[in-house]
Amino acid sequence: MLIRLEFIGHLGKDATVNAVNGKNVINFNVANTQKWKDQQGTQHERTTWISCAYWVKGTAIAPYLLKGTQVFVSGEPSAEWYNANRNSADGIVAQLKCNVRELNLLGKGNSNGGNQQQGPRTGSSAGSNDGYRNAADITEPIDDLPF
Repeated sequence: MLIRLEFIGHLGKDATVNAVNGKNVINFNVANTQKWKDQQGTQHERTTWISCAYWVKGTAIAPYLLKGTQVFVSGEPSAEWYNANRNSADGIVAQLKCNVRELNLLGKGNSNGGNQQQGPRTGSSAGSNDGYRNAADITEPIDDLPF
């Protein structure tokens, strides 16, 4: 059975690179915020944080994973429960985690609401070997398209 989690969000802080048993892992947290209005027209907002682990041979994409960068992530989900309030059972917290299989940079977040700057495209499809190329990587003339 395969469960797949896909989401778009912004990094909450810069990614960190660690070596575990001779393998590289890039750790980062992604926030996904949902906004909606209720029947009375009151605006609501809920942010879900997802803790990501990206096990890779090379870590070339890590310097581009900076706080505020918007990313698309796909991978296998897991959850971890822990007691945030050790003195009571009322403090049970669930943390959503993702073992990343595909990671794409979408751009740099912009807090002033203006246009987003595009993040570097180098390594933006790290871990993805699906045969697709980024538009910036295409060098053929447009008039040579087969349609």
